[in-house]
Amino acid sequence: MGELLVTKTAAGLRNLLDAGDVSAVEVAQAHLDHIEATDDQLKAFLVVMRESALTKAREVDARIADGAGAGLLAGIPVALKDIFTTRAVPTTCGSKILEGYRPPYDATVTSRLDAADAVLLGKTNMDEFAMGSSGENSAYQLTTNPWDLERVPGGSSSGSGAAVAGFQTPLAVGTDTGGSVRQPAAFSGVVGAKPTYGRVSRYGMIAFASSLDQASPFARTVTDAAWMLEAIAGHDPMDSTSIPEPFPNLREGLEAGVGGMRIGVVREFFESEGLEPGVRDRTQEAIQRLSKLGAQIVEVSLPHAVYGVSAYYLIAPSECSSNLSRFDGVRYGLRVDADSAEEMMAATREAGFGAEVKRRIMIGTYALSAGYYDAYYAQAQRVRTLILRDFAAAFEQCDALISPTAPTTAFRFGDKSDDPLAMYLNDIFTIPASLAGTPAMSLPAGLDEKGLPVGVQVMGPVLGEQVMFRVARALEAEIAFDPTPRGPNALELG
Repeated sequence: MGELLVTKTAAGLRNLLDAGDVSAVEVAQAHLDHIEATDDQLKAFLVVMRESALTKAREVDARIADGAGAGLLAGIPVALKDIFTTRAVPTTCGSKILEGYRPPYDATVTSRLDAADAVLLGKTNMDEFAMGSSGENSAYQLTTNPWDLERVPGGSSSGSGAAVAGFQTPLAVGTDTGGSVRQPAAFSGVVGAKPTYGRVSRYGMIAFASSLDQASPFARTVTDAAWMLEAIAGHDPMDSTSIPEPFPNLREGLEAGVGGMRIGVVREFFESEGLEPGVRDRTQEAIQRLSKLGAQIVEVSLPHAVYGVSAYYLIAPSECSSNLSRFDGVRYGLRVDADSAEEMMAATREAGFGAEVKRRIMIGTYALSAGYYDAYYAQAQRVRTLILRDFAAAFEQCDALISPTAPTTAFRFGDKSDDPLAMYLNDIFTIPASLAGTPAMSLPAGLDEKGLPVGVQVMGPVLGEQVMFRVARALEAEIAFDPTPRGPNALELG
């Protein structure tokens, strides 16, 4: 029964739980056992919360037995990226500078999952402070890709994406700043959905780039991702950037199809020199499927998207330079003693931060420095405005946009580690929607010639999650992708 339970979607588990065919404890135990059996290979989790997960599952079972109201995700296992604070549970952000840190409070996402009666299995690995596109920048361990253990799972939400793809959990939460949920979803053959900026509270989510960071769900189906997003989204007075309106029911109209809708194909994305043939082919097939389903396909232009990577890698490092200044060895986290406060701070940051974090802090500090602010940071913000206007113009012509999620499928560990620019270009198709604040999601479009998953990206207008999910669901049903990892180097599921 355990093996069968871990292969179920969240919706499938919900049906079993509602029918009384299985208990929340049995569901939790099956997934915890599967984590224990597979995480030596996958290394998706930094902390497994076995006891608290089983305690929560017992509470859910008791509530159901008593006829008390249970939450939206009652009894459903969830994994949480280690960027969200969890009271009294280690929260490291994948960094040595926060090793052993146990926050005194929960992030809003954490508390909303608890209120929805989800069963939190543990905290997942990530690129340090969410800075990375491959998962290779964690200070603790190297998460692998369930489809090929010698390849990267994508980043920065490496552990969350890999845990869902490896059937360790049906649902997980990551964060998407420039593609950190969509890209690992594409690499691992699962669904990853970034909502409109401000839809999910950032309170208690350790900041990387405050104007871009957004909590986002992973799932193996579009329906499960919609369900998960409903549980964590909505206005929060603790976050000044939170949108002050209720979040819609994404499941209503999810099966309405795309007949009569206008779907825009982003011309510039298909002109990229780095686009692999397998990715291009699967994306074009997805477009043809939408046409077959009754959608009108139109070509649109995002003329300034080509400057997105350059703008992003000035804006995001500038914001991280400011946000990470709080990690100074004085109040919490790592402290390396020295003769003076200045020397202590320098020694702490030298020992606590990894190479990629240091690189981005230096880039950001330089871009914000006197004499360079207007030339770099301010100019990047002007480009961001142009990209936002490009999206607004495109959505005057169509209801949703479609493109590849990433230019390549998962690459081997070390292939791009020594070339930061090549690594940054992995986000060339995901960054524009992040800069514009629009919702965007990745879903599997099939396999390339190497047998690796290809992700296709669906983008909606601001506050257009319902349209985006509707298109994604129609495409998902037509593609009928099997999310089970397979191949000679795939994770052994048992």
